[in-house]
Amino acid sequence: MTFQRLYPDSASMSAEEVAAGFVGSERSDRPYVATNFAMTADGRIAVGGRSGPIGNEADKELFHELRARVDAVMVGAGTLRTERYGRLVRDEDRRERRKAAGLEGDPLAVVVSGRLAFEPDIPLLNSDRSRVVILTAAPGEIGETKAQVEYLRAERGEVARGGEPEVPVPELRLEPFLRTLRADYGVRTLLCEGGARLNGTLLREGLVDEYFLSLAPMLAGGTGPTPVEGPDLEPPRDMELLSAMEAGGHLFLRYRVRS
Repeated sequence: MTFQRLYPDSASMSAEEVAAGFVGSERSDRPYVATNFAMTADGRIAVGGRSGPIGNEADKELFHELRARVDAVMVGAGTLRTERYGRLVRDEDRRERRKAAGLEGDPLAVVVSGRLAFEPDIPLLNSDRSRVVILTAAPGEIGETKAQVEYLRAERGEVARGGEPEVPVPELRLEPFLRTLRADYGVRTLLCEGGARLNGTLLREGLVDEYFLSLAPMLAGGTGPTPVEGPDLEPPRDMELLSAMEAGGHLFLRYRVRS
């Protein structure tokens, strides 16, 4: 799969080259965090409730190459349920490349769930190759799984009330969790794949370093989710464009989020 780089200069690149290198990834306080979203030209991140119909083959290839580059992949429980997550790196060649780069064959899966409101029948949780850390404010566990599952619990002061008034979903403060992932789990780089409220929480706490956005030549209409949801970002976050790519009519934009 070939990507044509449009900015900062012209070049032909593979998905592996596009995904390479996270700017400033040697942090010691928390993981270096990148988010990755596909979006229609009118701002939707789901068609028929799923993100899959938005991306093309180039998007899928870059999606898997980004996973192959990081220590951990973070996802909200809603996205985990909807997308029916399975093993994060399924391709043996990518797993071997990860090992050659000093990474585990599979990234650590980090699931954010305020209430543990999902069942343990999701393929990711039923693979004995998966290692999963669940960040939650809820007591208890999700039930028996084949995956190795650990829990990090919110302490007092680490939970705010989020969501609409009639749906009081606990919103976790994520910075303490990220510090624990860096200190206790050795997570240096983390890729967040959504959903939109999780992305908004990370941005409000100033925890996003890079923002990957795949823009599809598609109009979906409706009132579905956008890449960032939740309370306003005050002030709005400024970003610096690092690169712009094109493949199959889709644009692939990579930004650095300014502090």
